[in-house]
Amino acid sequence: MNPIGFMILAALVLAAALDFLADALNLRRMRETLPAAFAGWYDPERYRQSQAYLRVNTRFGWLVALVDLAVLLIFWLCGGFRWLDEWVRGLSLAPVFSGLIFIGVLVAAKSLISQPFSVYATFVIEARFGFNQTTWRTFLLDRIKGIGLALLLGGPLLAAVLLFFQYTGGNAWWYCWLLAVAFMLLMHYIAPTWIMPLFNRFTPLPAGELRAAITAYARRIDFGLDNIFVMDGSKRSTKANAFFTGFGRHRRIALFDTLIHKHSVDELVAVLAHEMGHYQQKHIFKMLLVGIAQAGLMFYLLSWFISYPALFAAFGIGTPSVHAGLVFFGLLYTPLDLMIGMAVQHISRRHEFAADRFAVTTAPQGAALATALKKLSVDSLSNLDPHPFYVFLHYSHPPVMQRVAAIEGAGHSQG
Repeated sequence: MNPIGFMILAALVLAAALDFLADALNLRRMRETLPAAFAGWYDPERYRQSQAYLRVNTRFGWLVALVDLAVLLIFWLCGGFRWLDEWVRGLSLAPVFSGLIFIGVLVAAKSLISQPFSVYATFVIEARFGFNQTTWRTFLLDRIKGIGLALLLGGPLLAAVLLFFQYTGGNAWWYCWLLAVAFMLLMHYIAPTWIMPLFNRFTPLPAGELRAAITAYARRIDFGLDNIFVMDGSKRSTKANAFFTGFGRHRRIALFDTLIHKHSVDELVAVLAHEMGHYQQKHIFKMLLVGIAQAGLMFYLLSWFISYPALFAAFGIGTPSVHAGLVFFGLLYTPLDLMIGMAVQHISRRHEFAADRFAVTTAPQGAALATALKKLSVDSLSNLDPHPFYVFLHYSHPPVMQRVAAIEGAGHSQG
């Protein structure tokens, strides 16, 4: 193994070690005493369940990560990448088709390895703690639809990237960047109306007190709202949520049916005020720009390494190819991706605080957002006080107690 190979190996091991350290610190931070902010919300047994849920998921996550890393290293060190590359070359296909097969085999193998863990997580862990509502039929249909979408959308996108890097030389990286930008924008428009309904049923929120309250609030903040949807989240889980997605006339606000059943009108309006706050403060647009910048940086760096002989030599391959270069660069990119991810999550956490403030200051009963968050946390057995290092590595949202404290502080200042 050459220096590039050792660098990639070290990056993979370091990333795994950081995750393990964050998990260990998170588990050690657990306290038997319920935080004062949640007194009266968690009964002792439910609180013990939340800690058991964290322990089980953390240890299961260690197993999944260990298997993933072990399979990758065994395949790499036993010459699996070289064997697969030689087999694909032996088919004597055009470079783009060879690349699709090479990457497709790797993706399919990873998916097959991950399926038993998905089954266990869904039908054992989530069922044990009372969350799972997924039937085997739904589970299998989700996988089939996911594969179909990957082939229909991901296949042509990957083929175009392979084509650009194979035939357009130094211009390839920014051709691919423009393609990625177009794809991101397209997904913002087609996902709400074409893709998401493949997995869930969206029905207009019926007339009544809730719809009237949401419509009145939207008018108050000058938020164009054609419709509000109820999503059948209960077909998979008892956990509740709400979300906003899309642009223009394709934007969609959706409330999980489980959310509606468990929360008051004031709480639901405050939750949606938070989601509308993301749109009004242009958080969605800003995060899209961040994603576009990330894609540009990645393709630019890829253009430097995709034909770098030492990168291929690290995996036992003597003849560079675009398809293998894409895979190997993905591994080389690990440490930078980790650092960028932490920066992006920091921005996301700031956006969540800002959207909370927007809800508190604009909704008729904005302080009800704190109540809604407490209910959501108890219902989903959330970790109330995660370790700061774990938050730094993994959280796109601030910990719930920080959000509640900020909301209650903003509510007092309003009063």
